[in-house]
Amino acid sequence: MRGEFIDVEGARLYYYAAGTRGVGEPVVFLHGFPTSGHLWGDVVALMPPGHRLVVVDLLGYGRSDPPNGRPLSLRAHADRVLALMDTLGIGRACVVGHDLGGGVAQAMTIHAPDRVSRLALVDSVAFGGWPRRDLRIARALLRLTGRVAPRWMLAVLRADLERGYEAGERATHSIERFLRPFASPEGRRAFVEHLRALDARETRALAGRLGAISAPATVIWGAGDPFVSSTLARRLAEAIPGASLQILPGARHFTPEDAPRPVADALSALLAR
Repeated sequence: MRGEFIDVEGARLYYYAAGTRGVGEPVVFLHGFPTSGHLWGDVVALMPPGHRLVVVDLLGYGRSDPPNGRPLSLRAHADRVLALMDTLGIGRACVVGHDLGGGVAQAMTIHAPDRVSRLALVDSVAFGGWPRRDLRIARALLRLTGRVAPRWMLAVLRADLERGYEAGERATHSIERFLRPFASPEGRRAFVEHLRALDARETRALAGRLGAISAPATVIWGAGDPFVSSTLARRLAEAIPGASLQILPGARHFTPEDAPRPVADALSALLAR
């Protein structure tokens, strides 16, 4: 695997690539709030051969640049991912999105359907259903972020995120990595920008157009997700014509890390459709 930065509209996005360039259907992986492309590492290692795999850190997350006032709506993230695909010479790709990244994937599929060959939504935001922790923590922390140290703010978030993992050891390692970019005063400012951008009205607006999606699609969910119920997964699969549904036991919200093999198998099945 190799990683590098791509300039998109004056900001650097970090991505890493695996698989085989120029062979087979590309797959683009998008993470959610407040994680990074690290979320997909185990899944990428288990993907079938013959595909170019591109894992993106969305603006303001992971190694990508802080937002610095740039828009962080689902549509804005989607447009930046499409621009990154342009730079990489990827015309169409299977797009896989987790959590907020699932909302970005929906926006890409609906607003640029010719660019999305297949769609996979993993424990995704949808309709009015966003992780309760995202919106609850956002409301609480926005009242405090100007008055508390980043370390305290992130400790509150870390404790809540741990509930999204089945395995405690994995949670400790990954959450520490996800939250590292927000540990400085500059990081706190970026984190506040992300909190302010969380808006379920965006997915409500997309909901009425899910029925027009023609790309083969699958919905993958952790059976024990404490943040977004599997009831939403069923509703989402029913709204997208022909979408398959996989509810995975032994996984919570961070399903790509709790159950990488079943997630990779479900994506393999989607790519074979």
